[in-house]
Amino acid sequence: MEKLLPAKCSQELWFGVLISFALCFILLSFDYSTFFSVNNGVNLLVNTQQVDPIGILKNQTLSITDQPRTESCSGRFVYMHDDLPEKFNHDLLKNCKYLTRGTDKPNLCPYFENFGFGPEIENNEGVLANESWFSTNQFLLEFIFHNKMKHYECLTKNSTLASAIYVPFYAGLDASLHLWDSNLTVRDSSAKELVDWLSRKPEWKKMWGRDHFLVAGRISWDFRRQTDDVSDWGSKLRWLPESMNMSMLSVEGSSWKNDYAIPYPTNFHPSKDIELVQWQDGMRKLERPYLFTFAGAPRPDQQSSIRGKIIDQCLASSTCKLIDCSSGGNIDCDNPASVMRVFQSSVYCLQPGGDSYTRRSAFDSILAGCIPVFFHPGTAYSQYLWHLPKNHSSYSVFIPVREAKDVPASIEEILLGISEDKEFAMREEVIRLIPNLVYADPRSRLETADAFDLAVKGILERIEDVREVIREGKDPSVGFADEDSYKYTFPQTQEQT
Repeated sequence: MEKLLPAKCSQELWFGVLISFALCFILLSFDYSTFFSVNNGVNLLVNTQQVDPIGILKNQTLSITDQPRTESCSGRFVYMHDDLPEKFNHDLLKNCKYLTRGTDKPNLCPYFENFGFGPEIENNEGVLANESWFSTNQFLLEFIFHNKMKHYECLTKNSTLASAIYVPFYAGLDASLHLWDSNLTVRDSSAKELVDWLSRKPEWKKMWGRDHFLVAGRISWDFRRQTDDVSDWGSKLRWLPESMNMSMLSVEGSSWKNDYAIPYPTNFHPSKDIELVQWQDGMRKLERPYLFTFAGAPRPDQQSSIRGKIIDQCLASSTCKLIDCSSGGNIDCDNPASVMRVFQSSVYCLQPGGDSYTRRSAFDSILAGCIPVFFHPGTAYSQYLWHLPKNHSSYSVFIPVREAKDVPASIEEILLGISEDKEFAMREEVIRLIPNLVYADPRSRLETADAFDLAVKGILERIEDVREVIREGKDPSVGFADEDSYKYTFPQTQEQT
């Protein structure tokens, strides 16, 4: 028996060596990155030399949300094409200094800070809240939306679960580079390359693009050039056959049914629900010495513009405050605190169209608790269907003006004719709407739905309607991208409130 011991020890020794080797192999093969905060999301922040005022490192990225729970996200899953070539988004940020034409800004690069909210406003002049106010550029909506989507609670990496496909193409920023180019091939090149890439993806074949959507920080008319005349404005993005199967969300919708308007970004981006509540309470308590206000500049080159007559009436009234945004004007209209101070001091804010039907100023005025006065249905009523009440008179005054000659002799008299009870009710509704119209900080999740949440809800419902058409055995292309002239049609009843 003594002679068997060495053989037994030898077997145990070899067994131990084999086990040790196997353990070493497993340890060497293990992916240690899971133990560290390595972020594989796309870096969409611009590096600058200044310290981030809200304490987030410039190199920090927004990570794709962890796989959400199926039961709470049923019908709400969104798949994002984060494999989209960087030439369609990230590379545009690298060339931000060239994105200035048509924006009246010498350099757009600083506005990409803080996830597209821009530099934090440090001197609020006692007008703005101490936190969550930024110098936000209206053209960066698509960048803001992309950063918000990366933290959407029902974002999925499994496209087969998705109810909608989000395409993070920075259409407006790309257009800013080429809108003035006389070479139409160059002007349309990105659009054609985009739809070619999308149509080759497996997600496209599920509904041939009718579950796809993209977002633009410019008006949708900038993407609907109908001819090949060099003098015609815009790109042909929305007339490409593949793009006509998609939906676009932008700051102003066109008169086609697959274009939808969502709010312009304001300067307020709360990170907590309490910030919204405190702001709303503050707007209720303000004294408003001015009856009405207009912020803007005349449009002497536009014969249809009513701004000149509105400015004349404002200057002639002791109850109106004019914010002259023309060169050499009385107030710096790029200073949010200066503009908001006047809006907060006014009962009504006049909102005539400018270069297009819609205005960011309408949302700034609502943020200040100032009741908007609209002159055309295309400025708000037929645009922001997901964000504003169907009962227009609950939050605004409508003075229909088809042509400049139709401007009433005295806007002041019309506004003075509104009862105090009606005025109070409208202002309360305006203040109630504020959460619907702001884009909250993407690093936080509010209990209250913001503009992003309502936009996603709206497009999901739109796509579900298309699915219902398919389930009924009908052709989903019928009516999907038809023209809808209603957006710019005046109502039959000419009520002024």
